[in-house]
Parts: sequence; structure tokens; C-alpha cells
Amino acid sequence: MTSGRGALTALHLFLVWAMTAAMVPVLGFGLLMTAWGGGAGATVPVFALAVPLMVGLLATAGIPVRTMVPLCDSAPRRLGWAALVFVLGTLGVLAGLAAYGGDVDLGSAGTRIALTGVPYAVAAALFVPSRWVRLGAVAVLAAGVAYGGFVGPAQAQQRQHEAEVARYREHQELLYLGAAPAGMQVSRAGAGPASFIVEYRPVRQDEFGYVDLTVRSPLTPTPRCPELVEKGVTCTVGAHGEMLTVRDFPGGRAVTLTRRHRNAEVEVTSPTLDEPGLRHLLNTLHPLSDTELEKLMREKKIDHRS
Repeated sequence: MTSGRGALTALHLFLVWAMTAAMVPVLGFGLLMTAWGGGAGATVPVFALAVPLMVGLLATAGIPVRTMVPLCDSAPRRLGWAALVFVLGTLGVLAGLAAYGGDVDLGSAGTRIALTGVPYAVAAALFVPSRWVRLGAVAVLAAGVAYGGFVGPAQAQQRQHEAEVARYREHQELLYLGAAPAGMQVSRAGAGPASFIVEYRPVRQDEFGYVDLTVRSPLTPTPRCPELVEKGVTCTVGAHGEMLTVRDFPGGRAVTLTRRHRNAEVEVTSPTLDEPGLRHLLNTLHPLSDTELEKLMREKKIDHRS
């Protein structure tokens, strides 16, 4: 391709890009506002007027290359060429909107406006009788498909995951986990602004057992028994400030241990695990690690609580 033909091609593609980058966002905004104010049916007249205008403007962009692009050598054929470019480019814009709706990062508002003209310029480049221009158009198309279909969604998913982790980590001072008692595993966890709750249940589905761990902001300076104790409930506070509460019920009893742990108050209770087992769980408390949080999220065993 000579320098003169290359300059004409560059001008041609620039005109296609500039016209569509300027007009397509306006058309899209107009359709959106019309649909908002009058419903989907009200967009038909706007669309019927805007599409011929867009095709006509695209046809003018084919004038500089009427001696180079076979489909642009006459006015009727330029209109047909413009219609093809408009259809192909609009499909590209719709694909971009779908990617953007899937949280794919397409840059700032200015960048997104500039990108609306790219599919039309790529479509126009496919009709230029030059191997290098067409190869360049195919390369841009392939890059767009790769980013919009694979790289962008993966980045969006990673951003969502990081945001979710940050949300769980908002109250880091409450995120503590104890070693699961023998034969048990974490079955559920809930993180809230004032507490972190962990439920332990047997690994085997045919076994019965339950342990509840609650880490919360301290209710009192030190754990203390209530002045009025319910019938069937005994409460004692040990020398180190650990509170033991036992609730008797028909067929068994529930044991609860409460102690201060750093800047939090920790309570563990169970109708099946004895006092030494609960104390061992409290003695193994440790900050929830990134690996443990990732595992809970991956297994969908943790959620947010108000």
C-alpha cells in the first residue's frame, strides 16, 4: 500500500470512528430516555429516524476511499456498505454493553465513549482491500473478544472476590476460629458488625452433635453471672474470669463457657460436648487466616449477618 493510499485509508477509518463515537452514545442515550418516558414503543420513531441518519453519515465516510473500496465506488453501493458497517458495528457495541453489564472494566466514561466507535472502524477495515489492514482489524477483533469474553470477566470476578473478602474483614477484631472438636467440622459461619458466629457439627451425617462459637464485642468489662438465674441454670465465674453456665433440660444439659479474648468476648456452648472439650476449643482460638476464609467462601459456608 502506497503512502497516499495509506493516508486515505487512515482518514477513512478515522472518519468512521469519529462519526460513530460521537453519534452512537447520543443515539443510545436518546433511546434510553425515550423508553424511560414513554415505554419501549416510543423508541420506534426515534430508531426509525436515527438509523437512516447514521447510515447516511457512514456513507459520507466512504467517499474518500471510493476508488479503493469496491463497495464505495458509487452512492447506492456506499449506502449498502454503510448499512453493513452499521449492522456489524452495532453488534460489536451490543457485545461491549453485555460485557460491561457483566462488570468487565472498560475504563472511564470518556474511554467507553471512544470505544463505541471502534467496532464500526473495525467493520469498515474488513472491507478495505489490503491484507495488512484486514489483518489489523482481525487482530483488534480477536483482542476485543479475548478481553471481553475471558480476561475481563476473570478480572471482574477477582475484583468481586476481593471486595467480598474485604467486606468480611471489616471487623477483623472479631474473626477468630477454634480447632474443630474431634469428629466435627465447621458447618456454618456468619460475620456481622458486632459478632462472628461459627457452628460446628459432626462430619458424619448420621451423628448428632452441635457446638456454637460466638465472638462479639464485650457486653461487660468482664464476664459475670446475671443477678437473677433461671430455674435449672447454674452459673459460676472462675478465678481467671471465665464464666461457666450450665442449663439443665429434659434428657441432658447445655454447657456454656464465656471468657475475654484480647478485645473480644468469646462464648462457646454445646448440648453434646463437655466442659473440657469446650475449654480446649477456646484454648485453640486463633485469628481467621486467609486460607481458612477462602475455604469457607469456596464451600459457601460463610455469609453476612446484620
